[in-house]
This record gives sequence, structure tokens and C-alpha cells, in this order.
Amino acid sequence: MKKLMLLLIMGIALLNCKKNKSTSECENKVCTEEFAMLGIKFVENKGAGAEIKDLNVVNQRTGEKLYAKSSASTSTVKGFYIVLDDGNKSQLSESGDDLKITGTSATTNQAKSVIIKASGGKCACHIKKITGPEQVAFD
Repeated sequence: MKKLMLLLIMGIALLNCKKNKSTSECENKVCTEEFAMLGIKFVENKGAGAEIKDLNVVNQRTGEKLYAKSSASTSTVKGFYIVLDDGNKSQLSESGDDLKITGTSATTNQAKSVIIKASGGKCACHIKKITGPEQVAFD
């Protein structure tokens, strides 16, 4: 009887054991804890930093307006603006998206746009700029 009871308990225990097969689409990634940000500088025709009003970033693939998620979206350097950060990873594709960045000069009301390509994605550790200018110059 003891053997039967022991076998029964072992059988129940084995049936309740499940292999932990939690598979992740992202595999096992090791990421740094740095917080990546992507910025762009707007300059006046003489090269000085330009104050911008109505800064817009639009993902050309989705048509979605993007905003930097961090509180560091403002800069102490005149004319330099943080346009994306790691908080936007899920809004970008892994292969990269074209982003139209448009800024309007606060002094001349002139609007200028550039296209940059940046990547992210659900499995990315950080956003990354692929191509595009570092600065935008007003006439």
C-alpha cells in the first residue's frame, strides 16, 4: 500500500511538472542601461543656433507624430532639440523609418524640413540614427 501511495504521489507530481518553455521573440538580449536620445540642431543663416517654434517629427511609414518621451527634450544649447529617445523604440521599425522633422524659426517664421532615418523596434535595446543631417540651416 505504501508503494502504491508513493507511486501515485510521484505520478501526480510528474504530471504537474511543466517544462518552462517561455520563448521570447527577442531572444536573450543584454542591453546597456544608457538612455539613447536623438537630436538635431537648427541654425540661422550665419551659423548661430536658432530658436524654434512648432517642432514636428512625423514617422513617414505610419503618419504618426512622435514626441521625445524624456523630460530632457529641451536643451541648454541654443538651437539643439531632442526629437526622439529610447521611449520611442516601439514606434520605430527594426529596419528603420524615415522621419520628417520640421521646425519653424521663431524669428523669421520660415519652416524647414529634413528627413532622417532611425531604427528601433520592440526588440531593440536603443534607438539609432541610420542616416540624415545633423543640422538644419535657415536661409
